[in-house]
This record gives sequence, structure tokens and C-alpha cells, in this order.
Amino acid sequence: MIATLRNAWRVDEIRKKLLFVLFMVLLYRLGNAITVPYVNAEMLSAYFQQQMRDTVLMLINTMSGSALERASIFALSIQPYINASIIIQLLTVAIPALERLQKDGGEDGKKKIEKITRYSTIGIAALQGYGYYVLINQNGMLDPGATGFWPPVVIIATFMTGSALLMWMGEQITEFGIGNGISVILFVSIVSRFPTSIWTMATKVVDKPSSWWIYVLMLLGALAIIVLIVIVNNSERRIPVQYSKRVVGRKMYGGQSTHLPMKVNMSGVLPVIFAQSIASIPATIVVFVPKWKDGWLMNLLDTSGIPYMIIYFLLIVFFSYFYSTIQFNPIEIANNLKKNGGFIPGFRAGKPTSEFIKNVLTKITLFGALYLAIIAISPILISYFSPTAKDSGISLGGTSIIIVVSVALETITQLESQLLMRHYKGFLE
Repeated sequence: MIATLRNAWRVDEIRKKLLFVLFMVLLYRLGNAITVPYVNAEMLSAYFQQQMRDTVLMLINTMSGSALERASIFALSIQPYINASIIIQLLTVAIPALERLQKDGGEDGKKKIEKITRYSTIGIAALQGYGYYVLINQNGMLDPGATGFWPPVVIIATFMTGSALLMWMGEQITEFGIGNGISVILFVSIVSRFPTSIWTMATKVVDKPSSWWIYVLMLLGALAIIVLIVIVNNSERRIPVQYSKRVVGRKMYGGQSTHLPMKVNMSGVLPVIFAQSIASIPATIVVFVPKWKDGWLMNLLDTSGIPYMIIYFLLIVFFSYFYSTIQFNPIEIANNLKKNGGFIPGFRAGKPTSEFIKNVLTKITLFGALYLAIIAISPILISYFSPTAKDSGISLGGTSIIIVVSVALETITQLESQLLMRHYKGFLE
């Protein structure tokens, strides 16, 4: 990785792209330090640490690099854009018009879907900004004198504009920089919390030296999870495909052997994000309806209890299968192979091929779902059996680790591909 970065920095074109990414990241971090008017940021930060630890808002706060608890202009981060993208992706399966636009629309269809996604992002950001303002207003965290029509308009409009600006910045990074812009912003948001977590850990080790071995085990566990993510992220099942020979005019085509790659973790981190959001709904309800805090349902679904872990685990498995069926259609793949004269050795073209691909997809998805679930559940289990680990202050969230490692691998892969392309271009010239 270090060698790839060093070689990329020596190339003028790639160096300009890297500098552009760094410039956008700097603007993003500066925006995270600018507080929205009329909000008491100190009271809000204290409220987050006391009341929001196990809620959906805490997940959004992690994804925004603690900008939500500071009520900065980028408080909503790119979460509205992610939600809009997922919703539009699901709607393309449910609505035939959108499906045709995506498959048969070509470049114009792609631009129309992107336009719909942008408008949906602004609408979701407006709804989330309004909900966030209601929470701040109900708990008396506005500055004195922030009454009337103007303060809520400014607060909600600032949140919405900040989210739209981040969406634009992400698109600029994708077009003129290296890597996926949205993923880069998520990466920076999560990594920005690491220094604070490490400082908190060091402080607690100094205060209680006898517990140093627990922190060492936690760090070793985090390293083991990172190694597992790297291995699984690069793993794939390769189904052999053979193309039959055919004569066109005086030339013979086909006859070559290739493979159909199927990634083990096909759905990425989306199942974990969705499962965590849904499983945290009871804790989020308590924030808005405090009198339900001691109810039996809230106690049953406590985010540090065994029932919550079981529900969380099952939701991750469910969403893993859900997304794999959306992204990978065995019938469509079998039909495409048949049209192009391809077949899987040992299986007839058509239904037998699609059934075989479906069985392989089911097994791979099960492994990928268990892998995601184990990584997501491990920090909760450690916190459950070790109170010291729970209060360590280390951000060992499975979602955060998966995002950071996946984005780093994706960016390095793009750098290597661009270096390789430039190498061949120079060779041909």
C-alpha cells in the first residue's frame, strides 16, 4: 500500500487528483467545525453522551465524524444521500418504469436516475433536519431568544444545504479525484474519531494500570477483524464457463474458457447499516417518548442485551439475502450465457444452469451474512462480558471497521489500476 502511494505521488496526473481529494477533505473538516446558528452546541454534546448512546442518531453521529452532536453545518453528513440511493435502488426493482430507465435508458437514463436521487436526497435531508430541530427544541438546547419563525427556518435550511453540499463534494471527488467520493467522505468521518478514542483509552490506562491487558486484547481483536475483512473482501467463488466454437464467414469464434466471479460479500456493509438502524428503533423512540423508557419492550430490546444481539444477527442475515437477490439474478445470467453460446460444464443451458447458480449464490450469501453478523456482534459481545471494554472509549463498531477497510482497499485498487494503465500507455507510445 505504501509503495503504491509513493509511486502514485510521482505521477503528475495522479498527484493532482490526490491533492484535489485532500483539498475536498480539508473543506469537509472545516465545515464540521462550523456550528449551526441558534443551537447550544455544549448542551447538545452533553445530551448525546448521556442519552443517545444506543440510538439511530448515534450511528448517524459516527458516520458524520461527531458533527451531529456538535450541530455543525454538515451534521447530517451524506446519510440522506445514502438513504436516497438505497430507496431508488429498491424502487427500480418494484417500479417497471424505473427498471426500464436503468437497464435500457443508456447514459440518459443513468443521468435521470441520478437527478431523481439528488432531489430525493434534498427531501430526505429536509425531513431529517426537521426531526433533529424538533429534538433540539424539545430538550431546550436552543440559545436564549431563539424564538419565532426565523430560527427553525435557518436551522433546517442549514442542515439541508450542508447535506446537499456534501453530496456535490462527493460527486466532484468521484469525477476529478481518486475513489468513490461518498465512500471517501464516510472514511474521513469515521477515521476522524480515532484520535479521540485512542486518547480516551490512554487516559483510562493511566488511571487504572491493572487493566492494560484488556485494552491490548481489544486492539489485537480489532487487528484480527481487519485481517478477516481484507481476506473476505478479496474472496470470490469462480464458476467455470465454457464458450462453444462457432464459424462466422471464414473465421472461427469462441472456444475459450473463462469464469463467472461471485464475491463472497456481495452486499457490502449495507445489511449492517440497515439492521443496526432497525434494531435501534426502540432506543430511538425512548428519546422522543421518555415515559416509555421503563417499559417491558424497551427493557427486552436493550442494545446491550442478548435479545437485541439475536434480533440484530437475524436482521443482518435477512438483509444480506435481500440485497444479494437484488444485485444478482441467476435467471438473467443463465439467459445471457445461453445467448452468447456459453455454458457451465456439467449443466445444460437454461433452467439447470440458473438452478446451479442459485444454489451457489445461496451458499455464498450465507457465508457472507454470517461473516458480517459475527463482525457486527463481536464488539457488543465484548462489551456485554467486559464492562471495562464497554467504557474504554475505543470505537470498535463493526460497521465502522468494515467501511474503513473496504474504502481503503477500493482506493488502493483504483490507484493501482491507474498506475497500470499509465504504464501500458507509456509502453505503447
